[in-house]
Amino acid sequence: MNPNTLLSADGDLAGKHIVLGLTGGIACYKSAELCRLLIKQGATVQVVMTEAAAQFITTTTMQALSGRPVYGSQWDAREPNTMPHINLSREADAILIAPCSADFMARLVQGRSDELLSLLCLARPIATAPLLIAPAMNREMWVHPATQRNMAQLAEDGATLLGVGNGPQACGEIGDGRMLEPAEMVEDLIAFFRPKSLAGQRLLVTAGPTYEAIDPVRGITNLSSGKMGFAIARAAREAGADVTLVAGPVALATPRGVNRIDVKSAQNMLAAVVQHAQAATLFVATAAVADWRPAQAAEQKIKKDGSGATPQLQFVENTDILATVAQSARALSGALYCVGFAAESQDLLANAQAKRARKGVPLLVGNIGPATFGKDENALLLVDALSATELPHASKLSLARQLVAEIAKRLHTSP
Repeated sequence: MNPNTLLSADGDLAGKHIVLGLTGGIACYKSAELCRLLIKQGATVQVVMTEAAAQFITTTTMQALSGRPVYGSQWDAREPNTMPHINLSREADAILIAPCSADFMARLVQGRSDELLSLLCLARPIATAPLLIAPAMNREMWVHPATQRNMAQLAEDGATLLGVGNGPQACGEIGDGRMLEPAEMVEDLIAFFRPKSLAGQRLLVTAGPTYEAIDPVRGITNLSSGKMGFAIARAAREAGADVTLVAGPVALATPRGVNRIDVKSAQNMLAAVVQHAQAATLFVATAAVADWRPAQAAEQKIKKDGSGATPQLQFVENTDILATVAQSARALSGALYCVGFAAESQDLLANAQAKRARKGVPLLVGNIGPATFGKDENALLLVDALSATELPHASKLSLARQLVAEIAKRLHTSP
């Protein structure tokens, strides 16, 4: 089956045509999965390989995955005008070189054009065909001054460098220089194309539950998965914000480009939020924070004694994180815009309106907790001083992007 018949009409890269360039390196094996994921997100992919790349992966493999003939020669007779470097670069919404070897980066810096891939990079219309580079090389090659110098020059010339991973390398050494994983590169490419409505903003977002210890093995928590907060962190990063994510105990991968701080209890979360709110311009309190905690956690496990007696627990109220930040000098002066979340079980509108007024925030986002905890979809209700707006049931990432756009609109129209 032609992979292009599997294109997702609503994928994040729907309608985008990507030229995927492969240069010589063992990381070419990742390019096969990268091609598949790009197509799964709705993109069409045209593969162009250097002669060295063909030593590591076959054109047959990449043609089967992309559903298109693979190009490797500037003299390719399949092009009626014998100008594949012009035709391929003019059709591209972006050119992604993955893997990009140290040698190929040097070729780009020098403007060399004696084979097809570097030639089409040189011939590309810079304004409409951006160049993204995913380096892949040995750790010593990566830190070499020549490589670092070439990367700086490529960035100055307008290329976007996606960075590298750290870990075991094919040569047996361990360190920086591995090509990013395919899913990471796809996330970066999606972010590259998203509108930068929060450029210059510094977002602080909380996510997930908190855990309040009863004894060393038991505690009080809730069903929040953290997925909504993590989606907001990703959407804000896509929109150009500098994002810090304070996460309760959840098993979720950190979104690309997001600074994550792991905490456990409500008190831990409060301390982290108060510290990082000093530099933030936007605070979104998505976490489901425990309202109470045991007044004193037992030092040892509380055991049954067979009498049927139950332990007597005393509780104290946790400090309200959202209200604390919303009443801070920076928030009251307008330097910090605060958004709250309300997870309710009934009477969503009334409870959300009351909570917004009580917390003193300009915008509160309500949802029905039992209907969304742990799931990948949600429905939101945006409540401000004047109105309530429904965001219908959709994926949490889709809702996060809508919420980010709404916040950006409010930031840009506020006095």
